[in-house]
Amino acid sequence: MRTTQIRQQLHDYIDSAEDKKLKAIYTLIEKDISNDFAFSDEQKEELDRRYSDHKNGIGRSYDRHEIDSIIGQALADRKK
Repeated sequence: MRTTQIRQQLHDYIDSAEDKKLKAIYTLIEKDISNDFAFSDEQKEELDRRYSDHKNGIGRSYDRHEIDSIIGQALADRKK
């Protein structure tokens, strides 16, 4: 069975499942769902430090055009 078929069957099942079964399914996958976008304390500190550096003019910032150029150059170098 293909992944798209599995997804569709799960969606259909969830739409009509009893509350008790939904809670059981949720319990099984809760950690996967809730931690997808969570940063660790260490990551948060690093982001805060970089933001502070940026606001104080210490850190190097790039605009979209500079990033496009950097990526383009890196890709060109990689093809060599």
